[in-house]
Amino acid sequence: MVLSIEQVNKSFGANVVLQDITAKIEDNDRIGLIGVNGAGKSTLLNLIVGDLQPDTGVIAIGNGASIGFLRQNSGLSSENTIWEEMRSVFRPVLEMEQRLRWLEREMANPSLDHEGQDYHLLAEEYAVLDERFNKAEGYLVDVKIRTILNGMGFADKPVDTMIHTLSGGEKTRLALAKLLLEQPTLLILDEPTNHLDFKTLTWLEEYLSGYRGALLLVSHDRYFLDKLVLGIWEVERHKLETYKGNYSKYVLLKKERRDRQQKEYELQQQEIAAMEDFVARNLVRASTTKRAQSRIAALERMERVEKPQGDLKTARLSFQYDREPVKDVLLVENMSLSVGEEPNRKHLASGINLHVERGNKIAIIGANGVGKSSFLKAVLKQIPIDSGAFYWGKNVKIAYYEQELKGLNPNNTALEEVWARYPQMTEHEIRSLLGSVLLTGEAVYKKVSVLSGGERAKLAFAILMLQRGNVLLLDEPTNHLDLPSKEVLEEALQEYEGTLLMVSHDRYMLNKVPDFIMEFTGTGVETYKGGYDDYFAEKDRRRAKAAARQEKERPVPAKTASSGGYRTRQQKNEEIKRRQHVKDLESRIAEIEEQIQQLEQEISLPEIYENYVLMGEKCNELDQAKQTLALVMEEWVQCSE
Repeated sequence: MVLSIEQVNKSFGANVVLQDITAKIEDNDRIGLIGVNGAGKSTLLNLIVGDLQPDTGVIAIGNGASIGFLRQNSGLSSENTIWEEMRSVFRPVLEMEQRLRWLEREMANPSLDHEGQDYHLLAEEYAVLDERFNKAEGYLVDVKIRTILNGMGFADKPVDTMIHTLSGGEKTRLALAKLLLEQPTLLILDEPTNHLDFKTLTWLEEYLSGYRGALLLVSHDRYFLDKLVLGIWEVERHKLETYKGNYSKYVLLKKERRDRQQKEYELQQQEIAAMEDFVARNLVRASTTKRAQSRIAALERMERVEKPQGDLKTARLSFQYDREPVKDVLLVENMSLSVGEEPNRKHLASGINLHVERGNKIAIIGANGVGKSSFLKAVLKQIPIDSGAFYWGKNVKIAYYEQELKGLNPNNTALEEVWARYPQMTEHEIRSLLGSVLLTGEAVYKKVSVLSGGERAKLAFAILMLQRGNVLLLDEPTNHLDLPSKEVLEEALQEYEGTLLMVSHDRYMLNKVPDFIMEFTGTGVETYKGGYDDYFAEKDRRRAKAAARQEKERPVPAKTASSGGYRTRQQKNEEIKRRQHVKDLESRIAEIEEQIQQLEQEISLPEIYENYVLMGEKCNELDQAKQTLALVMEEWVQCSE
């Protein structure tokens, strides 16, 4: 058992947050923690890690278990370099290594009596410490660090970079990398997919799938949850419900549970009604009084099935338009984009060609900083283009959702923000509209500046519905949304009959909504038919096809005077050679590990550790073998990527 939660309750004043929470996490469990914004997920995490204490109930951590939790404040030392910060995780192991090197020097000292008590004590300490060092895989420290840094997107970042010079997103990724290196028994990650591009996200998923420990993941990324978790914890109405399976399985199980509870409730209500009717008709009759009293007793003993409360209220979104545009909605020809002012102007992308037809639903993806959001702003004429051209078709009416929601006036209330744009609407009409996106009660009188991210997003969607655009331009529309709101948005976009151009990193939505994926590469646009999984499969096929074509088209030089002979077309495929090299490295690793094991056994023999000269030689051999192993392991990691 890693974690046990027993009947935990937590309130803040009169506000009940969690009630009678009971759950447990075993070794190697993979749990996804979900719930609407404000349901109590963060409170539960803070209780687990000890930042908060429960009002009643018990939270117990298993013996020897450790918990790793990525907090909002990353905890990184800003005065460290990246390399120093990562090596700080292994401080006890590195101190062991320093002690081992010192012991080796002391035992090799010719002035030390190798038959004396001091030498024997040094040798015994060395044997014990060396075993601990190897058990901790101390010789793989640098390999582990480079593997994690490369996977988390720091392959091109110098390891001597000072942490205080990193961006906020880079610091978050580095803090996550450090946490992965720590390898706690229970790894708790709160929205770990934020700030990650597809490449890094794919690596993280693969790494976590093989993580040697338990995982508790808080995420709005349903694709991420589907790939990794084997159980779902849902916080809803102060309670915690558990489900086996990934997110998609949870959706089915929750519906089945609600349907079953409703059926059980209805059947019991029928039974109660029948028993109460019998009592009413027979209690005063002498011949049937005892039977009526028996029914009364049965009713009193009956454990009542609570009436299911049903699903939480969700937003209602619907995007409509009044007129159809022409067939060719948007044509982009060889567009080039840059941002910023000289001399710091940064080139983003070039060679952008795009043809959007009426009714197309297109998702734009690509690495961070490749120009996806800037492209939307460019075709809206909000920023200039460097070169090329674009043309909108006739009768096009655009409705735009901006990722950063800067178009909202922070000094307006939610009510005023809509009213300022549509003064002909009545207050009742506006409140009804805001109510449809779950902005009700006092929330409509809150200033935009104090609304939460999710509330501002819902306000923006309310305005978007009023615009009645036959072309929707959406920039990261699922940011700030909880899972139920994401599903409502997906359904609305699936039902939308107009044209959609959407920048998104939400892979679950990318599988459901678009019929084309367009990847911005920085040097152009690659188009893929279908959703995200189709894009991923087709990208692999194209990569394999390009590699085969490149191999086939490899030039065959003619005989030259300088060569003195002929060079024929290369027959061996580079991939086969790489795989063979990986196998050779694995064999070499096995040989070195066997050599290390043999040397460690020899060092423990009396005839070795009592001979300080021989002991020094063996220690040097062992140290050299471990350094060689680290180098070969690092090469193996690079070749295996």
